[in-house]
Formats: sequence, structure tokens, C-alpha cells
Amino acid sequence: MIGLHEVYLVAGAMFALFAIGSVGDRANPRRFTNTAFWGLFALSFLAGDALGDLGNGALVIAMVLLAGIRGLGLGQPKTTSAEQRTASAQRLGLKLFVPALAIPLTTLLGTLLLKRMTIHGAPLIDPKQATLVSLTLGAVVGMTLAITLLRQPWSSPAHDGRRLMDTVGWAALLPQMLASLGAVFALAGVGPVIGDLATQSLAVDSRIAAVCAYTAGMALFTMVMGNAFAAFPVMTAGIGLPLIVGRYGGDVVVMSALGMLSGFCGTLMTPMAANFNLVPAALLELRDRHAVIKVQVPTALLLLAFNTVVMIAFVFPD
Repeated sequence: MIGLHEVYLVAGAMFALFAIGSVGDRANPRRFTNTAFWGLFALSFLAGDALGDLGNGALVIAMVLLAGIRGLGLGQPKTTSAEQRTASAQRLGLKLFVPALAIPLTTLLGTLLLKRMTIHGAPLIDPKQATLVSLTLGAVVGMTLAITLLRQPWSSPAHDGRRLMDTVGWAALLPQMLASLGAVFALAGVGPVIGDLATQSLAVDSRIAAVCAYTAGMALFTMVMGNAFAAFPVMTAGIGLPLIVGRYGGDVVVMSALGMLSGFCGTLMTPMAANFNLVPAALLELRDRHAVIKVQVPTALLLLAFNTVVMIAFVFPD
């Protein structure tokens, strides 16, 4: 049965290729730091279960030290020039979007169909991980289509992937690390503390007030944490479950879905979400490193208000 373990193996193999490519890149003055960094990241996927919590914690600390003390360098992998990429884009036109669109399409079809497939009575994939397995399959399909359409060698994804990861650098780890931090906060009991503060300092004596406190809290805590996945367990344990669900009888599924969307609104407004907001500004060589955030704030506030209204309208069955 294909499950999360196989997804981790694919991700680990990809980062292992980045590490191998870095060690031979003499144009990068910090190639050995890059090799160690991406190699440790690959190890976390390939052997994370065997390392255990303590081993994975030590691995993360080593990666932080590598990025913080030595820093990562920018390599020069063998890839096409800007002129070649422009000519290829002009030749393909709208066909250039086919590989990118194949990823969500494959993910959707896989999520709907693959979890129903069986071999000798056993499921082909883990039904609980159908979306992640399908997303991985979609990435492979998209990569294959891109290689075919662009007429590139099969080594091209490894080279261009390393170029992108070297550009993004340590910020590529932020989603995982911040999500883990949210889990730590939840285990430490931060959620109930947030709930007590909300009930004592806010007027959450009505359904509408509870929903507003939850959606606004999701956005604000996400801005602090940099990741809605990190904010979700804290705010849901502190406000969502005890107030919206427990006190007022709200639907937990509706609350969870719209709560996450509210958290994503906070992602649009914070530099803590560096891989979404600061990295694009750096890649585009914008003078203002917060230019992306400034453009996104009006949209984020409108979406937050919309999510709040929708939750008020649909979260309570009666």
C-alpha cells in the first residue's frame, strides 16, 4: 500500500540529488555548506522514522547552525540561459502551462479515484493519504510533461530544482518548522491559555463574537507564527472547540475549513511567511522587500471579512 512513507522517499531522493549536485559545484564558495544542509534535509525524509524525535531534533539544530553560522551559497548548476528560456516560451506559447496545470488535475483525479482502487482486495494507496500521494504523482506527471515539451534532458529537473532551492535557501524549511512549532504549542497547552485570555478580555458572549474572535485570532496568530498550520491547533483548542463548537453547537468541519482560510489571510500580511512574501520580492529584485505584502493586505482583509461572514452564516446548524 502506497502511503506517506513513499511520499517521503520521493522528497528525500529529490533533496539528496540537490546535495549531490552541490558538492561538485565549484562555482559556489559555500558548496560544502549547501551539501550538508540539503543532505541533512534529505536524511530527515529518508530516515526520519529511524532517527526518532531526539535524532530529528538534533538534525534540525544542525541545519539551523549551518544556515545561521556559515550560511548557504548560490550555486551555478548546468541549466539553460535566459535567452534559451525566452525562445522556448515563445515557441510553446500557452502550452507552457500544461505541465503546471497537470499537477492539480492529477491531484484531484487521484484523490477521487485512486483511494477506491484495490489490488487483491487490499487498497492501492492509504485512503487517509490519498491527497498527498496524488500530489506527489501529479508532480511526477508535471515534471515528465515539462521535460517532453521543453525537450530537456532528464537531469534538468535536478539542476533547475537545485538552482531554485539555492535561491530560496533556508526559507524552504519554514512551513515544516512552523507547523511543528504549532504542534509543540498545542502539546504545551498554549491553546487553553489563549482561550482563557479570550473569554476574560473579549466579549465572546454571543455566537457572532465567538466567530469573530476565532477568525481574527487565526489571522493574527498566523501573522506571528508565519504559518496557518501552526496557528490552527492553538486557536482551535483555545477558541474554536470550546466556544464555537462546545458552547454554541457549531459544525466542527465548517469551522475548521473556514478557520484555516482565515489563517491564510494572515499569511498574506506577514514577513514571517518569508518563503511566500520575502522570497518572491528577492527573486524579482524589488527594491522594497515588503512590496508583496503591501499589495496583498487589502485582499487579505477583504477575504478575512468574507470568511467571517460565511462562517457566521453556515457554522451553526440552526
